Amino acid sequence: MTVRVLGCSGSIAAGCKTSSFLLDDDVLIDAGTGVSELPLDALACIDHVLISHSHLDHILSLALLADSVMRPRAEQGRGPIRVHALPETLAALRQHIFNGVIWPDFTRLPNAERPALQFVPFAVGDTLTLGRQQRRIEVLSAAHSVPAVGFAVDGGAAGWWVYTGDTGANPLLWQRLSHMRVAQLVIETTFSNDAAQVARLSHHLCPEALAQELRQLSGCVDVHITHIKPGEMGSVMAEIARLELPHRVRALMAGELMRLG
Repeated sequence: MTVRVLGCSGSIAAGCKTSSFLLDDDVLIDAGTGVSELPLDALACIDHVLISHSHLDHILSLALLADSVMRPRAEQGRGPIRVHALPETLAALRQHIFNGVIWPDFTRLPNAERPALQFVPFAVGDTLTLGRQQRRIEVLSAAHSVPAVGFAVDGGAAGWWVYTGDTGANPLLWQRLSHMRVAQLVIETTFSNDAAQVARLSHHLCPEALAQELRQLSGCVDVHITHIKPGEMGSVMAEIARLELPHRVRALMAGELMRLG
């Protein structure tokens, strides 16, 4: 199982792309600006998109992805890209993005019988089986300013690859992970400690809050920090380095290929 890091920044700047991860070659986890790193033939291979929540940095490429691959996928006889998300997230996409004002409704284009996108709701706790490799993916809880989730991908004997999505303090997450063999954890830490109040109010993490969360995770796990704001990498990682944690913690970098099994 491979996960390619297309984007892992908390916003944009030169060299910074927002959250998007490619599982194998046909399942996209979040659709931030990192999706633009893929060539057209790779974009056309994406059959499923999992959306953690409705914020722009996690959905920005979804509309343009539909437009880019509609014609090549039709020529190849492929069906719609299935977009999996909470009902509230799908409703936000319909109302605010695919509304004919911000962007055409690709759930009805090129026609209602064969659309470019199909919206598929899920709920926290659901287990999905997706992609040509039939990967098992569990929907995890998240505590954010809008309805949100994370995802855990079953890597078999190698353990689980876990992506928390955007979340503040979240006891339910750690309760569930206590029953999983977590091999790799991708967790956001958006702000440095001097912005701890902003982090708390926006339901993000700073290093101090990260430490409180990770102390609930047993064992020694490879922890990858994502969603750091541009220009904050040095300060955030310096503060994390001073934490007394049992885990192996480092910053995630765009372009990395993460492997399990």
